[in-house]
Formats: sequence, C-alpha cells, structure tokens
Amino acid sequence: MSSEHEHPAHDHSHHGHQSGDAAVAAAAPPGDGGHDAHDHHAHGHDGGHAGHGDHVAMFRRLFWVMLVLAIPVVAANTMFADLLGYTVPESLSWISPLGGTVMYLWGGRPFLTGAVSEIRSRKPGMMLLIALAITVAFAASWGATAGVLDHHLDFWWELALLIVIMLLGHWIEMRSLGQASSALESLAALLPDEAERLDADAVTTVPVGELRTGDLVIVRPGGRVPADGTVESGAADVDESMITGESRPVRRTEGDRVVAGTVSTDSALRVRITAVGADTALAGIQRLVTEAQNSSSRAQVLADRAAGWLFWFASAAAVLTAATWLLLGEPESAVTRTITVLVIACPHALGLAIPLVVSIATERAARAGVLITDRRALEAMRSVDAVLFDKTGTLTRGEPAVQAVTGADDSEVIALAAAVEADSEHPLGRAIVAAAGERGLTVPAATDFTARNGIGVTAEVGGATVSVGGPGLLAEHGLDPLPETAAWGEQGSTVLHVLRDGTVLGAIALADEIRPESAQAIEALHEHGIHVAMITGDAEPVARTVAARLGIDEVFAGVLPQDKGAKVQALQEAGRKVAMVGDGVNDAPALARADVGIAIGAGTDVAIASAGVVLAGDDPRAVLSIITLSKATYRKMIQNLTWAAGYNIVAVPLAAGVLAHWGITMPMEIGALLMSASTVVVAVNAQLLRRLDLRPDRILTR
Repeated sequence: MSSEHEHPAHDHSHHGHQSGDAAVAAAAPPGDGGHDAHDHHAHGHDGGHAGHGDHVAMFRRLFWVMLVLAIPVVAANTMFADLLGYTVPESLSWISPLGGTVMYLWGGRPFLTGAVSEIRSRKPGMMLLIALAITVAFAASWGATAGVLDHHLDFWWELALLIVIMLLGHWIEMRSLGQASSALESLAALLPDEAERLDADAVTTVPVGELRTGDLVIVRPGGRVPADGTVESGAADVDESMITGESRPVRRTEGDRVVAGTVSTDSALRVRITAVGADTALAGIQRLVTEAQNSSSRAQVLADRAAGWLFWFASAAAVLTAATWLLLGEPESAVTRTITVLVIACPHALGLAIPLVVSIATERAARAGVLITDRRALEAMRSVDAVLFDKTGTLTRGEPAVQAVTGADDSEVIALAAAVEADSEHPLGRAIVAAAGERGLTVPAATDFTARNGIGVTAEVGGATVSVGGPGLLAEHGLDPLPETAAWGEQGSTVLHVLRDGTVLGAIALADEIRPESAQAIEALHEHGIHVAMITGDAEPVARTVAARLGIDEVFAGVLPQDKGAKVQALQEAGRKVAMVGDGVNDAPALARADVGIAIGAGTDVAIASAGVVLAGDDPRAVLSIITLSKATYRKMIQNLTWAAGYNIVAVPLAAGVLAHWGITMPMEIGALLMSASTVVVAVNAQLLRRLDLRPDRILTR
C-alpha cells in the first residue's frame, strides 16, 4: 500500500543517508441487481452460476423437443397447407390442436410462469407480453377448431412457430449470460484440488480446504499455488495471467508474495500460507466479479424502465387495434392484428440489450485483470477527462532502485557496495545488490560486517575496509560529499557514499523506481486528450523530478492523506471529470471522492471498498484498458437499445394495420420471425465485445 505519511522519508538507520523519497511498504457496494424481470422470474435465477448452466440446458432441451413437435403441428395445419397449396387429410386434423396444446402447456410454461411472477411483483414486462400473445393465439385457435370462431383464426402453426422461436431466443440469451459468467467458473477452476503440505520434513497430500494459515506447502514446477502465501525458499517464474492479465511470467523469489491459482512454470517453491479460503485474493476477485454482474447501472435501470413502458405501450396498442378493427366490422382482423401487435411488442431484445453487454464486458475485463465492482464506474469512465495518479506504488514501484553512480570506476563502486550489502535485508542494500546483478558484476566476498545507526555499514573486502553510508559516515571521516551528488539530493534521491580505507571511492543515488509502463500510460492518455495529474506526500523536488520524467501535466506535492480528497474536488470544481488511481489506505478518501475510483495492484481492503474499479495487477497502462472497455460497452449499449426500441416503435403500428388501407400488412408469423430476429441481432452484437483484447500491452499497440 502507499503509505507516504505513515512511513516517513527513508529512515534507513544504519545508512544515515541524505534526504530521500518517501518510504513505502509493500503493498463498492454492489447495486440492487439490474437484471430484467424474466431473469428472476421465468428463469428462476438464483444468482448462482450453476443456475445459468441449468437454464441453458433447460431451454436447449425445450427448444429441440418443441421443434420436433412443431413439425407435425405446422405440417398438419390446414391454414399452413392452404398457404403452400396442399391438402391435409381429414383424418390428420386432430394433430395440430393436440400438438399445439402440448406445446402451449409444456413449451409455453416458462413464459406463463414468468407472467404470473411479473403480475405478482406488479412489474409487467416481457414475460407477460409473451404469455398474452401465445394465450390469445391458443384460445383463438381452439375457438376456430371448435367452430366457435371463424376458421381463419386457426393459428396453431403460428403458435407453434412462436413458441419455438421464443425458446430459441431464450436459449441464446441464457447461453450468452452463462458464457459471461464463466469468468467466475474459470477463476474457481484455478485452484488445485490438493496441496502438498510439509509436516516436519514429511510431505503430506491434503485437500486444499484443509490448509491453514502458517502451513508450509511445496509447489512443484507446473503446479498451481493452492492459497495465498509468501515464498519461503526457491525462485521461479510464476504465471499470473489469469489473476493480473499480465501475459509474461513474473519472477518470484524468497520473501515475495504469491497468490492462489497462479502457476510456478519452471521451478519448485516452498510457500508459507498467509491466507486461505475466502481471505485469498482469488476469492476476493470472485466476489468482485459477482458483485459487478449483480450491480445495477443507469443504463440497466433505463432498459428495465423502457421494458415496463413498452408493456403499457403494447397493451394500449393492442386494445386500440382490437377496438378499431371491431368498429370497422372486421373481427377476424381485430383478433389477428391484436395477436400480431402482442407478438411484435415483446421487449425480448430490449431486456437483453443491457445485461448481456455488461455481463460480457465484466467477463472480458476480469480476464484482463480489470475488476469492475460498480457498473456505474464502467459507464462513467468513457467521459473521464482527467486522471489523477497517486505517485508511490502506482506510477513508481514503491521501493528504491539505483538511479545513478559516480566515481572513477562505476562498476567497482557498485561491486564493492554490493559486497558489503550482500546479506543485508535493508531496502537500500537489496537495491544495490540487485543493481550489481543487473550489470552482471562479480561481487567479491566480504567479512566482519558491522552496521551503525545513523552512520552506515562496514565490512572487509579484499583486504580493504569498505564502508557505505550517508552524511554521518562522511562527517565521521571529515570528508565532503562529491560535488555531483548535490543535484541528486535536490531531486529527492537518497545518496550513499562508498569509502575504501577512509577515502571516497564514489557515490550511489537511489530513488523510488518509476515503473517502465508509467510513461507509456501517460503518453497514451495524452493521445486521448486526457489531463494527467499526480498527487503525493513527497516533497516538491521529488514530485517535480518524477513528473518531468513522465510528462505529467499537473503535480500536487506534500499532500497529507486527509487532503487528497480535496485535491480531487478541486479538479472537479474546475470542470473536470476525474478518475483517481491509487493503491493504499491514504488514497481511500480520494478514490471515494473521484467520479471513478481505481484501486491498483489489488491495493488494500479500504482502497478496494472505495473504488469502482480494481486492477488485480499493478500496471498503470490498464487505465487505458478501462477507458477502451467503457467506450466499447457504451457503443454496444446504445446500438442495442436503439435497435430494440426503434424496432418496436416502427413494428407495432405496422402490426396494428395502420397501413392496411394501402395493402401493407404484417402477418403474425412474419412478426414473430422479425421479433426473434431482433433478439438475435442484439445477442450477436453484444458477442462482438468478445473480440476486445484488454491486455495493456495489446491496447497500446492498436
């Protein structure tokens, strides 16, 4: 977490260094359910993902059974036979009524029960419209069969096709929603069934559910980490792609954190378990995805409201149609047109337009390590025109790294300093050792290591006394700092001098390392016309140095944790729509204040609770992924809503027969086909979101 004020400027006691960067330790409420009425009623959704699979199977099975039944019902129907010019034997006249009745009671049951649920909840919508359409067709057909009504009202074949088409549409919808929810199933499948626990030098295979905090487990090459933990021994490249979206394996060594579900690709690791079950990062991700798919959004509320409006619109249109044609003395047309209006007006596509798009969007995002905890944040991100980054742990790694070296021989300075620091657990010491490794230097052996608070560290290296430290070390020897180090100090770097036998050999500048991806992220945001600001508790020189290197537009330095939210508000009052990106407790007020709060690097529980979007990884370029997804999702929502609502607005009057005087009519069967075609168009259009690759490295290469 970013802890710029809880951890004051690097007080690395044994080094006693010059002023430095702020030290850093390592690192929403869901909505009320935005699904349309049929999600909860006709389909009986219980919110579980097994439910999706059950309903996919149910509608698939019903569709095929009804399709088989529909063939004889349609073929034996005299009205259909008249259309195609063949004759149905009198002995087969019973097939359509009998088969149609079975189809109405069996195939129509999901719609009928859904209609009852909508009536009970006083939320009329799609299911009630479908139920009205098939019930009117069923009653009219029986009336014609019994001779009570005109024989032209024999709609058995239209009823059969209507039920089959409706079931097909619902099967497509359920399958799509099931696929969108598969991200959770994929995440759950990441966990192995068993783990190898080390008990007093004996390896025991136990179910993952039996692991407890503090257990030591072995993760073999190619094996998955069974629970969150810390690497106790070993080093391996770990595939974290399903958690963070990062396509390349990440090196994890002793002391590094590993999370459940990730894969050790090349070597064995011994991992000390720090979290199990519901406390693991993987479980947290699953909760976030579930909350995202259950959260409501403004667009979803609009779609639900539109479906309700459409019910009253269709009901009024049906009543008006029936009354008009009856007044014109055409009862047959009155029944036919009324049924067609009810069939056409089913807001199936409208009900599917938003939930399917958002479900697919959240699933795509989760696979890229972008976790949408509030759908409203996803919607808002498309119009953000300012991004405010917390510096430490977000744009920077939150740990020191060697930035510059000076001396007669830079390699010798680094190698000798690394020799003294070889066994140090101090962040500055580890940074120097890491720098020697990156340069491929041979680090000599050191003996007689000593450390003194406020002075530095000393050891014997190659027969000489080598010391590494800050101003206290120089003062002890009566030496002055090297002239070039003055600029380093002004920039906020930590400066350590290296002495050999009391003589200054060189100096090393260390500072919080800027993430290599940060510059790319900011450049890409600028290309989108977005104002980029940075906020930090560090002093002005440190902040200005980082900002200059990254090309940041505006800097807020020396900001106390409680004042970060005020800086967000200041940007908002300047007319900007702000996304705040941070990772720590200090950032929570600002994340909550921002139009969109983005917690990076999995952050802290407090930061996550304040954010609408959580990045499982720590790549700041993922902000571009969110913007790309937000814009793509919004386009799909508008396209689907426009198609679904526009189709109904045009088709319902046509079905009512407003152009019948001019010979332009819409047969009921054509209405049913067009209505289902509308649903298929919406479903296919939403599926196109699956083509979106949201991995940060792919976003920037497009």
